[in-house]
Amino acid sequence: MKKVRLADIAREAEVGTATVERVLNARGNVSPTTIAKVIQAARRLGYKQPLPERYRGVLRIEVIMMRRETPFFQRLASAFQRISESLDPCILVHRTFADENDPLSVARRIASPGFRRMGLIIVAPDHPEVRAKLKAAREAGEVVVQIVSRIGDQDDLFVGIDNYAAGRTAAQFMTRMLGAREGRLVGLCHSGAYQVHRERIRGFSDYLAKSGHERHVFSRVLFGLDQDLRSAEMVHDALIADPGIIGVYNAGGANEGVASVLGKKPCGSVMWVGHELTEGSRGWLRSGLLDVVLDQAPEAQARRSLDIVLQKVGFISAEVSAEPIRFYTITSENI
Repeated sequence: MKKVRLADIAREAEVGTATVERVLNARGNVSPTTIAKVIQAARRLGYKQPLPERYRGVLRIEVIMMRRETPFFQRLASAFQRISESLDPCILVHRTFADENDPLSVARRIASPGFRRMGLIIVAPDHPEVRAKLKAAREAGEVVVQIVSRIGDQDDLFVGIDNYAAGRTAAQFMTRMLGAREGRLVGLCHSGAYQVHRERIRGFSDYLAKSGHERHVFSRVLFGLDQDLRSAEMVHDALIADPGIIGVYNAGGANEGVASVLGKKPCGSVMWVGHELTEGSRGWLRSGLLDVVLDQAPEAQARRSLDIVLQKVGFISAEVSAEPIRFYTITSENI
């Protein structure tokens, strides 16, 4: 077999020969992304010399998530674990949960992971310091993929559903299923801290405003912080203050709280559209308490985001779709 030269590796990795020499001799001053490209190019070509010790197991990818206690993020974390166990042993996926109420600590984690990181997959609250640290990570050569909810520029790498379309879909189902029944609709979400919820509520509102359904008026948005108790209290108070409410769109994650309130009313008296298919939402669909679930397929988001990182660092060559992840519409008829 022909001996692999530095020039061969440089051509395969699309870098200069001097860069290859620096990587293979662990001389430093090379970005993590470029290091990964060179190491993977060397492996693909069958480079026989021992790779530098510091670059063995070179592909370290960190996933930073929020709200460990919620069903969605539990599904997302489990998906990352399952997928990581099927990857090449040289790819290590570190899963981290951060405190969404302490964005400065999230920013510190982005800046100082404690290990050499090639890629970062993150969902985080929108905060200036978080944005700044993500920008610094990108400029340092890391592949940064935002997942579920985007902050920053529209050109940043992002994996998630079309949340605006999800909100419009919720409004479409609600208005058609309510038919000629007149009344007011309310939205419930975490807060304004996540673009994912802002976009869903905006889509819901826009559809109602532009569709001409004067029978169904979008009256208010409740910010429950995805806390079941707080959300339950807010929905309860809204229903007491306005008996004319006939529909609730929960764009966030506090379905348990919503169920605890609507379950005390006559079944079907308030239409409910929510997100995420869980054991709880399956039961509420079957009972008729919950009418429609929009599931954003966290397993597909985990797979896509890892594929993007691996493609950007040169570990895989196939192009990865940039289209939004398709969300699923689920009713009692297709659970």
